[in-house]
Amino acid sequence: MDTTKMSLEDLGYNEFFESSRANLGLRTYSVARVVAEYREVYKVKNNEGEFLAKVTGKHMFTAEKREDYPAVGDWVAIEVLPEDKALIRGILPRKTILKKKYSSKQENQIIATNIDIAFIVESMDRDYNLNRFERFFVLAVEGNITPIMVLNKIDLISKDELDIRINKIKNRFTSATIIATSTQVEDGLEDLRSHIEIGKTYCFLGSSGVGKSSLINGLLQKDEIKTREMGLVTGKGKHTTTTREMYFLKNGGLVIDNPGTREVGIADSEIGIEKVFDEISLLSKECKYSNCTHMHEPGCIVLKAVEDERLDKEKYTNFLKLKKEAQFYKLTNIEKREKDKKFGKFIKKAKDSLESHVV
Repeated sequence: MDTTKMSLEDLGYNEFFESSRANLGLRTYSVARVVAEYREVYKVKNNEGEFLAKVTGKHMFTAEKREDYPAVGDWVAIEVLPEDKALIRGILPRKTILKKKYSSKQENQIIATNIDIAFIVESMDRDYNLNRFERFFVLAVEGNITPIMVLNKIDLISKDELDIRINKIKNRFTSATIIATSTQVEDGLEDLRSHIEIGKTYCFLGSSGVGKSSLINGLLQKDEIKTREMGLVTGKGKHTTTTREMYFLKNGGLVIDNPGTREVGIADSEIGIEKVFDEISLLSKECKYSNCTHMHEPGCIVLKAVEDERLDKEKYTNFLKLKKEAQFYKLTNIEKREKDKKFGKFIKKAKDSLESHVV
């Protein structure tokens, strides 16, 4: 596809965004999609071309949190300026949102928005971990995004070992779609490509060094994204992707690359947890107590299922861990909002006091 002649529909625009644009009274402005995010500036694209855009000073003043700013994948209303510059006049409501949280920060960080499918990538080396798959699944499902598993670097293990791992995955993730790939031997790329459709948006999630950018390069059929090889001694890969950016495939699909990370907090993802661990959610309805923690209560059906080996013990343990993490975040977030409310009242009181002394 000629990326210089893409229509708004090719970029993922549809009736959902058009009706939102009308409701917000933004039809007098052009619309464009955020395709890259840099420091205080965004690259946006529409059927007329690409522009470097900034938010207005008013927006910066009224924004209360990071989620109030544009993110890669967003549709924005822009005022076109000379020299391929633009001013962002508004952000259209997000159809889906992918966000995470670092343990050292209370504020959510948006990974990308308006995503249709998230390819969750793990490599077949020593970092392979089913619990991490579940963590990323929770993030995707919480944001109303369909997750697909990608087992990458399958050239590192034997065919028998791969089959064993796939069987374990199917036992734990009964309805998951699994794609096995290797960019080294160019295996599975056609299977991956077959899941990508024109006008839809995809992102790749996973830890550093699992090969996300190499997979996107394979789909692009050129080395557009720079990567570094895994360290032969440490086995730890270093990734040069430091910004989020959207890439355009020949078949018309839109793919977002994300910087890898070792730690991903699930933030306020209680709904995602319930959906990903639906087996446990269904069992819990039969528990003796409606507020059962599934840890020590008599008459807990979930505990009984673990004891009878009808429920995978590792899955159960990871469920408790993620549930506790989400509840902790919820409590700290409530505390943070309370502090913000008190600070807001303090500022208002200070302003009122200042105005009363002005002659």
